[in-house]
Amino acid sequence: MQLWSLNGNTQKLDGGAMFGNAPKAMWSRWIEPDESNRIPLACRCLLAKDLEGRNVLFETGIGAFFEPGLRERYGVVESRHVLLESLAALGLSHEDIDVVVLSHLHFDHAGGLLAAWEEGQSARLLFPHARFLVGAQHWQRALKPHPRDRASFIPELQQLLQDCGRLELVAGEYSQTLGRTVRFYFSDGHTPGLMLSEVAGVVFCADLIPGRSWVHLPITMGYDRYPEALIDEKRAFLEDKLARNVRLFFTHDHACAIARVTRDERGRYGTTDEQPELSGIV
Repeated sequence: MQLWSLNGNTQKLDGGAMFGNAPKAMWSRWIEPDESNRIPLACRCLLAKDLEGRNVLFETGIGAFFEPGLRERYGVVESRHVLLESLAALGLSHEDIDVVVLSHLHFDHAGGLLAAWEEGQSARLLFPHARFLVGAQHWQRALKPHPRDRASFIPELQQLLQDCGRLELVAGEYSQTLGRTVRFYFSDGHTPGLMLSEVAGVVFCADLIPGRSWVHLPITMGYDRYPEALIDEKRAFLEDKLARNVRLFFTHDHACAIARVTRDERGRYGTTDEQPELSGIV
């Protein structure tokens, strides 16, 4: 089994929204904004190649499903489907993926499930041979979003997943599809039922910890539903990963794919052994 980081489409989003109530004088030292106050963000995916004979993809990024006007509004940089190119570089296509694990169904994590936008064409689901794993609690949120986050979901996606007949809703530590090869944790601070995946000593942090800057406990996003609850969840999560030497995989950090957790003498969390990519690491 090998682990690979795969680049998907990239974004530029408002730095103030990404750092919640942290002042710009602080967060701009970590990530420099452009003239429109936007910061660069990856939509990075994790591929477990030959995990007990299967190719398992953790998330699909934002993809290229937006029509041009919305692509500009949401700061999507590329019009082509970058994840498909990243798979092709490893000799794979979306048809070779056996399982897709989705931490949640916000468009910047699940949009890559869809084919690139074409004028006059309806949304079309890719990965025709894959089973799709979604947290059971989050699935209910996706079916009936709150007005505050309704725009974060792709209206057609839930129906496409239901209709494909390959959807599994995960409610516990392990799934029927993956057995004990992947362990799941759940978090409610960003969105109800966010599902975090641990495989071979690496945990996909999703939007609980989007990147290195958000390892700091007080730092949350303006997009988080329950920031105080998220901070408590993040503390328990980091304590566990530090104690067990589990590495953190970041989906949105523009320059770092994976790192180890540290904690200093004052109890502040940070990262070390930062790597820009994973290339076939077992």
